[in-house]
Amino acid sequence: MKLVSAIIKPFKLDDVREAIAGMGIEGMTVTEVKGFGRQKGHTELYRGAEYQVDFLPKIKLDIATREENVEHLVEAIIKAAHTGKIGDGKIFVIDLEQAVRIRTGETDDEAL
Repeated sequence: MKLVSAIIKPFKLDDVREAIAGMGIEGMTVTEVKGFGRQKGHTELYRGAEYQVDFLPKIKLDIATREENVEHLVEAIIKAAHTGKIGDGKIFVIDLEQAVRIRTGETDDEAL
């Protein structure tokens, strides 16, 4: 099993969700986060004063999946989240040692 964590632009969430649903992935966790990478924030004007915004709003998706789905899942996220501009995001694939469905006690692949 793998945990795929993707950081994407907020307005791309619906596109990514539709792409993932089309693959048959049954669930994901969505978190509103803030951060920066090479984009390094930006400057905004508020009531005539200019100020630096260092942390930009992003969406973090966590998707637990079977190992055989990872390559297609990553490709689907890239295709749906890509704008070609700086700040499109990152995808991390992490080994997932154990999963347990609390309601039934099912473990690992059955819990996904």
